[in-house]
Amino acid sequence: MFRFSKSLFALALLGATWSAQAVDTYGLGRQATAAEVTAWDIDVRPDFKGLPKGSGGVQRGNDLFEEKCASCHGSFGESNEVFTPLIGGTTKEDIANGRVGGFLTNSIPQRTTFTKVSTISTLWDYIHRAMPWTEPKSLKPDEVYAILAYFLNLAEIVPADFVLSDQNIAEVQKLMPNRNGMTTDHGMWPGAPASKGGIGNGGKPDVKNVACMKNCKKEVRVGSVLPDYARTAHGNLEEQNRSFGPVRGVRTVD
Repeated sequence: MFRFSKSLFALALLGATWSAQAVDTYGLGRQATAAEVTAWDIDVRPDFKGLPKGSGGVQRGNDLFEEKCASCHGSFGESNEVFTPLIGGTTKEDIANGRVGGFLTNSIPQRTTFTKVSTISTLWDYIHRAMPWTEPKSLKPDEVYAILAYFLNLAEIVPADFVLSDQNIAEVQKLMPNRNGMTTDHGMWPGAPASKGGIGNGGKPDVKNVACMKNCKKEVRVGSVLPDYARTAHGNLEEQNRSFGPVRGVRTVD
C-alpha cells in the first residue's frame, strides 16, 4: 500500500496553490479599479464614440497654442523647424471634394497633418492623449476643442468666430480636406478585392513568395529612405537632430 508522506503532501498542496495563482494573476498585481480603467479609456473613434462633451473657440485655441504648442510647431503650425508642418498644402477645392488634389497630380507643395489625416477624431484623440510633448494628457477637453478649432481656422475650414464642440464635430468632419483620401482598397488590407491584389474576405495573407535557390542576395539591408522631393523641405536635417541617442539626421543641404 502506497504511503503518502507529510512532506510530499505539503509539496503537492503548495503546487496546487501556486497553480491556482498562476491561472489567475501569477501571484502578481491586482484587478484595475474602475477609476483606473476610465483614466486610460480615452480613445476617440471615427464615429466619435468616446468623445467627451465640451467646446472651444478659435481665439481661445490661438492663445493656448501660443502658450503650449508654438515652441515646437510654430505660431501658425508651420513647424518652427522642430516638427513637420501641421497646416498647409490644402485648397478650397480639396475641402469641397474631400481629396487633396496635390496627391493626385504629385504636385503637393508640402505634406502636412491636414493633407494626410482623413478623420478629425484622429486629431482630437492624439492632441488629447499626447500633447503637449512635455506634459501629455494635461489638456482638458475644452482646451483640446479650442486648439483643434484654431487648426481648422488656420486651414481655412472654419471661420475665425467658430466654436468646435461635441455637438458639431461630425459636421466639421464633412469638411476635412482628405476625408475621402484613405482607402482599404489595396493589397495589404484583408478586405481588398482580389482584382486589386488583395485577399477579399478569405482571411489569407496576400504575400506570396518562393524561397530563393540560386543567385540570391548575400545581404539584405533594411532601412528608411528620404524621397527626393522631401530632402530640402525643412532645411538640413543633420543640424536639426538631438545631440544624443543613436539616430542622426541625413545631410539634406549641400
